[in-house]
Amino acid sequence: MAIANLRRGYEAGGKTRVTEGWRGSNASADAEIAAAGPVLRDRSRDLVRNNALAAQAVQVLVNNIVGPGIRPRAASGNKALNKRVDALWRGFAGSCDFYGHTDFHGLLALAVREMVEAGDILALKITTAGGGKTVPLKIQLREIDHLDTARVQDIAGGGYTDQGIEFDAGGRRTAFWMFPQHPGGTTRAIRRRFESERIDATRVAHLFERQRVQSRGVPWGAPAMLALRDLGDWQAAELVRKKTEACLVGIVFGDDETQASVAPVVQDSQGNKVEQFEPGLIAYARGGKDIKFNQPASTAGVYEWNRVQMHIVASGFRVPYALMTGDLSQNNFSSSRVGLNEFRRMVEQLQWQTVIPMFCMPVWRWFIEAAQLAGLLPLDAVIPAEWAPPRFEMVNPLQDVQADLLETRAGFASPQQMIAKRGYDPAAVIEEWAAHAEATDALGLIFDSDPRKVSKGGNTQPTEIAAAETEPTTGTKPTE
Repeated sequence: MAIANLRRGYEAGGKTRVTEGWRGSNASADAEIAAAGPVLRDRSRDLVRNNALAAQAVQVLVNNIVGPGIRPRAASGNKALNKRVDALWRGFAGSCDFYGHTDFHGLLALAVREMVEAGDILALKITTAGGGKTVPLKIQLREIDHLDTARVQDIAGGGYTDQGIEFDAGGRRTAFWMFPQHPGGTTRAIRRRFESERIDATRVAHLFERQRVQSRGVPWGAPAMLALRDLGDWQAAELVRKKTEACLVGIVFGDDETQASVAPVVQDSQGNKVEQFEPGLIAYARGGKDIKFNQPASTAGVYEWNRVQMHIVASGFRVPYALMTGDLSQNNFSSSRVGLNEFRRMVEQLQWQTVIPMFCMPVWRWFIEAAQLAGLLPLDAVIPAEWAPPRFEMVNPLQDVQADLLETRAGFASPQQMIAKRGYDPAAVIEEWAAHAEATDALGLIFDSDPRKVSKGGNTQPTEIAAAETEPTTGTKPTE
């Protein structure tokens, strides 16, 4: 019985003839990334540069995770202070790029793209000269290639450095070792610094997705790389085969020419014969009086096989097949919504559990600290932020808006939640509404969009009718 119990277990964990070629590893995540990370990163970048499916998959992920931007709102509890902070943020966000190319939302989109394509990205806090009402802070993005991964050493006190990241005795990050210039750049060797410099961890935001207890990220397309490569090779081979078949039109038997080849004889500069195929070729042979035309063979199932492989690639990148390929022939309205709902859950998880805490919140802390040190904000103020990711486009706007309205009227959600769900600031929307209502009342205008005066069905609200009956008549007939 004891021997029988030892034999029981998971079939996938058994060592049988079926699983003989299955090799696994019990190495840590950081050990595996250290060994395979650079190769995965190089191959991922090559695929994104040269493969249309990989480029589109990365773009779809960036579009949905970032979109027009993930926007913060100050939430200190002090309305006047919140307005002041939000105004400072708008000025900072518009010019926070160290290189001056884009704004905060452009930096965020680039950071997420690097996280998807290369595995991780580094953002540095750069303090600038203060003065005036400008927050003295810039954000510099550095590709992960700047990290000195060869630096591995022990530090006095129990700390250590692994893959260019310095840790204390408890395993918490204390610093990053980076090269000032990109190691793969074209900067002249005489000007390039090959020695890495230590940058305190409080000045660095490291964005990557954690799938294990790890310190580095891997490209998101790693599970799909082999499938993408094989699909590209198969398409190239199929294209070459079709081109070759199209070159040979027919063979003439019985011609008196002295050709010993089935192709026209071409000679190079040294008189050597060069065999070649070219479109519209007619080949000649001896010993007959006939001509036979070439009939290229048809290939069945190309579309089906291609589609299956693209489904595998889409699954590896974690994007819907229809969004990656643009092929909607296999979708109907219901299946599209179900597929998008699951994709949106994944995007929301990434936004709230990866992008916001690992990139957006560190930048917000740097911004508040820089503004306080510059005297633009009170030093003792605690100013957290509420983040508003971009809203998802509605598949059926009428039904979706009606569902939101029913939820709000039933008390399941507040109007502020529904406004924030669409990526807007509830306080700003309410203020705009108040200003709009005041302006329309002053001019005596009534719109169907004003729920104070017009009901959902387009009729005058009862309160307005009662108010009109109590007003003194002026001899004019009221408008229906």
